[in-house]
Amino acid sequence: MNQEHAARRLGKGSVPAPAAPLPAALAVYATGEPAAPYELLADREDGTVVRCGGIVAKAHAADSDCDDLAVRMRIAADRALAGVLLPPLRPGAGLLRGRPVSLWPYGVPVDPERPEAAPWEAAARLLAALHQVPLDGLPGPLPPMRGPDRLSRALGRLARAASAGHAGHRFEPGLDPGVVRDAARTLPAWVRGAVPAPPGGVLCHGDLHLGQLVRGSAADGGWRLIDVDDLGVGTPAWDLARPAAWYAAGVLGADAWGRFLDAYRAAGGPAAGPAGRDPGPAPLDLAARALTVQTAALALARSAENRRRLDDVERLMVESCARIAALPPDRAARAHQ
Repeated sequence: MNQEHAARRLGKGSVPAPAAPLPAALAVYATGEPAAPYELLADREDGTVVRCGGIVAKAHAADSDCDDLAVRMRIAADRALAGVLLPPLRPGAGLLRGRPVSLWPYGVPVDPERPEAAPWEAAARLLAALHQVPLDGLPGPLPPMRGPDRLSRALGRLARAASAGHAGHRFEPGLDPGVVRDAARTLPAWVRGAVPAPPGGVLCHGDLHLGQLVRGSAADGGWRLIDVDDLGVGTPAWDLARPAAWYAAGVLGADAWGRFLDAYRAAGGPAAGPAGRDPGPAPLDLAARALTVQTAALALARSAENRRRLDDVERLMVESCARIAALPPDRAARAHQ
């Protein structure tokens, strides 16, 4: 598909100059105006995102499955997800420099400077609603949730960073790739993305964290989930795994974790068990260990790539991997069943 065709698919007629940086090219796509002003929100290999007033344009990863992304965007636009997912401005994606591009309304994100006001209850209620959406009638074919794929990618990035020898960077003793690899080996192959996940499940977000919540322009001013790149059918415990991992590592306080669980259960969420009880070792424990390994792998990879020491939170996650790697053999064996 050429640039002119891609621009028409997005409803815009202007095509950015080939030499323009990708963020600037995204701004032209979003507005149809040459040299459109923009705010760069993210610029990573898995996504470049710019804001132009009330429009957000995202260039997805170059290796994205375009068919699966198209289904995910149609799901986000479906009435069954109204009030849960922020809908795209258009249900289809364009193409820019070999990368799929999507357009979204701007939403106000969580304030990182006010952790005490983090909307844990709102996040829990949105997840509970997402996990209870009937799969029949949704646009299809429904893709799998890509959480395990993210873990596989994180481990691959760590392996590349460890072998690259970034200007003599040295990992700290006991906080090195070997610890993360040992923890990963306690996980079943499907959790590591090495084989397909077991069939069945519910609609899952696949990459839940507070950066995936925004307040949209809807009349109710409520929170909505964003970023559908990993949306799909899978085990709902995966969406609870990151706050569970943070709680286990001491990053998230018991009060916030308790409020999150209570709100999820009260809204009918299926992945945390009945009120008044610990969620139990499986499957939430398995998913939490997977997210711990993923977070630690990315932390070590970034520390090597940027030739810096781990920060306090990253250190806690790698230390958690050391505890996971030291699990008694019988517990690790049960995780593979």
